[in-house]
Amino acid sequence: MHFIYVKGKSKNAKPLILTHGWPDSFYRFHKVIPILTDPESHGGNADEAFDLVIPSIPGFGFSDKVPQSSDQTARLWARLMTEVLGYQTFFAAGGDIGSTISKSLANQYPSLVSAIHITDVGYPNGQEDWSTMSAPEQEFGRFIQQWFFAEGAFNLIQTTKPQTLGYGLNDSPVGLASWIIEKFHGWSGKPENIDDHYSKDELITNIMIYWITQTINTSIRTYAEEGKVAWTAGLKSDMKVEVPTGVSLFPGEAPFPIEWVNRKVNVQRFNIIEKGSHFAALNVPDLYAKELRDFFHSIS
Repeated sequence: MHFIYVKGKSKNAKPLILTHGWPDSFYRFHKVIPILTDPESHGGNADEAFDLVIPSIPGFGFSDKVPQSSDQTARLWARLMTEVLGYQTFFAAGGDIGSTISKSLANQYPSLVSAIHITDVGYPNGQEDWSTMSAPEQEFGRFIQQWFFAEGAFNLIQTTKPQTLGYGLNDSPVGLASWIIEKFHGWSGKPENIDDHYSKDELITNIMIYWITQTINTSIRTYAEEGKVAWTAGLKSDMKVEVPTGVSLFPGEAPFPIEWVNRKVNVQRFNIIEKGSHFAALNVPDLYAKELRDFFHSIS
């Protein structure tokens, strides 16, 4: 397993594990490392410093090419934080798959995870009783249904036919770049000009992490592994999180209402951000870091 470990510049720094999603990588968080480990140099105070642990999800980047479900990865994260790094308790945060893994981590190890921060709380899976839902939740459900018809093809093919897709993307750098960049464009919140959100260097760096490690196939197979467990044994990440949770809703995410958030997590802080994207830590690192600092500081 590959991970980055950066100690905070304070003796009171709190341990925090940050988990990326798809189709990004650990590189998502590189801009927030100095902000969160040395907050005094970025307008904060020393008590807000963190020891950062930033792993690559199994099957992604420089980690082993073994795709796992979110529950399996969460168990690996718990071992990393306690057995390898020696922490007794810690915080967890992430977006996309990183949100799912953080939720699973909290549900499987509530005595270890003091609090989590996520940028999405989970989406309808077809098993809900919508007659019990509030009007804002029903509106959200209609949005998700429309979104899956318009934008959800990648999710379905990666869950059901990942190998076919993997051959093509692993063989063609143009195909790989197209598959990844389309998501950075579409999930930017305001995709009219992708250059307003990410530099060319940032985009190509993320693509190259997949290309040189040849992990696009195993990364998308993560969706298949998740689907197998979701429809058989069930996922811990699908259960309501009772650990204190902070939620930040950035542009580019599905507009879930507070009623849906309350159904999914023990929300202690819910903030709607007007600027940013699905990849907020890369796109608006100062805002993302502030959300983490403000929430976790209020918990500790």
